[in-house]
Amino acid sequence: MDLLTGIFITPFAEMIGLPDLFFQALWDGFVSGTLYGLIALGFVLIFKASGVFNFAQPILVVLAALALISFYKMGVPAWISVVLVLIMFYGLAWLIERLILRKLVNTDGNILFMSTVALSFIIIGAAQWIFGGRPSSMIHKELGIPTGSFEWPMFGGGVYFDLLDISAAVVAVILIVCLGLFFSRTKIGRGLRAVADDHQAALSVGISLNQIWVIVWFVAGVVALVTGIFWGARSDVSFALQIIGFKALPVLIIGGFTSVPGAIVGGLMIGIGEKIFEIYWGPLLGSGVEGWFAYFIALGFLLFKPQGLFGDKIIERV
Repeated sequence: MDLLTGIFITPFAEMIGLPDLFFQALWDGFVSGTLYGLIALGFVLIFKASGVFNFAQPILVVLAALALISFYKMGVPAWISVVLVLIMFYGLAWLIERLILRKLVNTDGNILFMSTVALSFIIIGAAQWIFGGRPSSMIHKELGIPTGSFEWPMFGGGVYFDLLDISAAVVAVILIVCLGLFFSRTKIGRGLRAVADDHQAALSVGISLNQIWVIVWFVAGVVALVTGIFWGARSDVSFALQIIGFKALPVLIIGGFTSVPGAIVGGLMIGIGEKIFEIYWGPLLGSGVEGWFAYFIALGFLLFKPQGLFGDKIIERV
């Protein structure tokens, strides 16, 4: 009976008794969820255009943040540093297409996946050699991103809103909407989808596979830069940041590997869910609920809805 009370009655009683704490958890989870969705979006872009699961996406987030900080420390103005990072990512996208993807086109998907695993460790080694291994502080203030917080009175208490978190949520939503329109309304976006469906068919109708892959890896780099700025501003920049990046895996499983809206919906489900469970069920289940909650939910989706909420339906022909 005590266990039943702890699981089902006490948490909900606390939600009702302290509504301001509940809404604070919702807001914090919403912000984390939008950033999880941004990281997942980088995976979705490349998988949607090439059918390749890009294992290197989390380290691209770290690379973008470290490069931005390094350019600024060298005396380059903040926004020019952003432009230089974007140029760097375009060059990286060109190299990846030229040295890896072009050689492995139409090979088995597992081979392409392993190539991104190798790429991930190559980038880690190169980044550690160039930038060092010490944590760095993000230059979000120099980029004009507001800081500070304010309290919104609610239910006899208050909910605290950080201006940085508000900026992150707004930018994430705008970026996801723009990319959704890009995929559905532009010629390049339709070309990306055609390449993912069938490489040979796309080539036969004049779609440049090489150009498409450079574009999509560059766009994934842009997403990585935005993600790195906001995640780095919340927790500093270090190679440990890529661990947060792998939280995108449950997000992808929930939302679907090919869905741009699914990335943000899955991110919100994970972000809000893990925050609520950490606060209300954490004392019963032990600390560290945020570390495994997302993977527990993802396992449920794999068992009962493996294509995710918005992923392409699995059709088996007998």
